[in-house]
Amino acid sequence: MANAEPNSLELHGDEEIIEVIDLNDTEDDPDNLADDLEDIDFEEAAADDKGWETDDEMEAQVERDDSELTFSKHTGHKDSVTCAAFSHDSSLVASGDMSGLIKVWKVETKEEIWSFEVGDLEWLEWHPCAPVLLAGTDDGNVWMWKIPGGDCKTFQSSACQATSGKVLPDGKRAAVGYEDGSVRLWDLKQGNTIHHIKGQDGHQGALTCLACNQDGSLVLTGSVDGCAKLINTATGKVVGVFSSYGGKAKASEEQDDSNSVESVGFCNTLPLAAVAYLDGTLAIYDLSTRVLRHSCQHEAGVVHLQWEESSSLLSTCSLDGALRQWDARSGNMVSEYRGHAAEIYDFTMNREATVAVTSSGDNRAKVFCLQRPDR
Repeated sequence: MANAEPNSLELHGDEEIIEVIDLNDTEDDPDNLADDLEDIDFEEAAADDKGWETDDEMEAQVERDDSELTFSKHTGHKDSVTCAAFSHDSSLVASGDMSGLIKVWKVETKEEIWSFEVGDLEWLEWHPCAPVLLAGTDDGNVWMWKIPGGDCKTFQSSACQATSGKVLPDGKRAAVGYEDGSVRLWDLKQGNTIHHIKGQDGHQGALTCLACNQDGSLVLTGSVDGCAKLINTATGKVVGVFSSYGGKAKASEEQDDSNSVESVGFCNTLPLAAVAYLDGTLAIYDLSTRVLRHSCQHEAGVVHLQWEESSSLLSTCSLDGALRQWDARSGNMVSEYRGHAAEIYDFTMNREATVAVTSSGDNRAKVFCLQRPDR
């Protein structure tokens, strides 16, 4: 992406700045990315140094940078920004910080059009087909606003964190996970709970993540209890349980409290689901049989996974600082991207899966152009 300047949006006021980057504004062909990179060979460590990295090896890994752009030294809200998301049509962008301050900007005019302050913010989620924003907070409430008018509705539950949430594809329901291990399916129009999965049917620890399949018939939830549960949204029944055991992921009722589920997701093109574990395992399950199909190992805990919208490829980011692509059909790693000097906390891809943006503990965000293997 030589000589390419990102489109940026800067808003100054009380020392607050946010930048919006157009990921599709690139002149480079991602297929040519490999031609611009040099392979780096690492000498094998001596037998007595096995398992340890030398100073030269660590320096070489940091020097390897597969990214096209790097953004650093940004200022943001009055506290650490933990959530950011574009609306369904990408005309609006919302961001939220740890203090509970939420801001929405209109991308085209680069102006702030709405703001609101809630309690400690846990997550933000846009409606899939309307300018409606949802947020979950530390006190267990779920907020829903029309943007920019600000008409508000709240969904109250027990006084525990609403740790994760997802609006279902029909736009009429939302699945919300809580710190007590329960999951609620909400009717967004009526404001009532349709199903409440709790007790033995729920998780035995706080919810960490959830996802729904393409038609909204299934929700997959993950928890610190080491389990992922598959829920039928029509009946509210748990129809499958996937858990980790002995460092390997498998379909089971057994639990491993030391191995949290960090991310889950459904494949749109094949009946597959993926579960990412803190022990570094990416488990790919066959939904029709509930059987483990592949177990893909990372060097450190997997933080987030994302399926491509129109293929069986998925990407993961890890605490080892790498972004990786995997082929769910074979379980093989397709490519690996490095450049961060610390763990990657989160990433997202554009709709075409040609570009990924990562955020890291090294206080940098990087843009990677993804190679497009045969899909």
